Amino acid sequence: MPPAAGAPHDPLAPARRLSVAPMLDWTTRDFRYFARLLSQRVLLYTEMVTTGAILHGDPARHLGFDAAEHPLALQLGGSDPQALAACARLAVDDFGYDEINLNCGCPSDRVQEGRFGACLMAEPPLVADCVAAMRAAVPAHVPVTVKTRIGIDELDRYEQLLHFVETVAAGGCTVFVIHARKAWLSGLSPKENREIPPLRYEVAAQLKRDCPQLSISLNGGVQTLAQARQHLEWADGVMIGRAAYENPWLLAGADAALWGDAPMPRSRHDVLAAFEPYVERHLARGGRLAHLTRHLLGLFQGVPGARAWRQYLSTHAHRHGAGLDVLRAAAAKVSREVTQRYVSDRT
Repeated sequence: MPPAAGAPHDPLAPARRLSVAPMLDWTTRDFRYFARLLSQRVLLYTEMVTTGAILHGDPARHLGFDAAEHPLALQLGGSDPQALAACARLAVDDFGYDEINLNCGCPSDRVQEGRFGACLMAEPPLVADCVAAMRAAVPAHVPVTVKTRIGIDELDRYEQLLHFVETVAAGGCTVFVIHARKAWLSGLSPKENREIPPLRYEVAAQLKRDCPQLSISLNGGVQTLAQARQHLEWADGVMIGRAAYENPWLLAGADAALWGDAPMPRSRHDVLAAFEPYVERHLARGGRLAHLTRHLLGLFQGVPGARAWRQYLSTHAHRHGAGLDVLRAAAAKVSREVTQRYVSDRT
């Protein structure tokens, strides 16, 4: 079923049906390139990058990516409108990002000290100013979006969430990613904040009913494509996080399940073979194999031989001089015949 009517024009709306969440140290450019071999459709997000890292560091290091990663969104961390605008302009004009997203959901102490992340939910006018500044800095066709929680600490009434969204929307944001779990800014670690406060999908659904003119994507706890399809009966998009990283093969069925494309007639081994040229380029630049293979450990999840695959890579990929021979030897631990069954385990 298509999403509810009333959502504004969004050039990334087709890709937004399923996206992979920004995850620190996980959604690096290496993982994103690999993920794109599994799905041509899903919207990919960078790790959160702070404005300070971009403006006072090496922009190419933080913003560079391979053209194959499109469609690709940059998630920014910051609370200064001018700094965010400068980073958004640089990201779009010089690097070609398809979307700029503001992090209003991360609850870590370090992020709070920088006055960004989930603590910004307590300052809706400031977030609106940040959005307005970024909106003015990039072309009209580039969405400026916000990823947020349903509440923080004692600011967890639905009316407060609605006020936050409506205030930020007035600044020019028409696309919101709602992590359907409130955050505790003290007393819980970021890991606990992903698990302890209960998920409340009904809050995000109510927000869509009350704001049909906005694009609302759901984030939090979605583990399968079947669950994603169910949420898409009311949501404009679904964002998957850890499930897509820990079991990347899930993405291999997304294009068929959510966009109606023909199933990809490739096995996990075929995808690894397609990844080899990227590995070769990485090694030729002096990179280490382990920097790439750490993102591949879950590829054979649920398949006989998966443990041997993980163990071989964990033992050999970090060694000096490790190359494609190590990757191929690890893949040989898993039967090719097993991995040809690529349809039944994709949902």
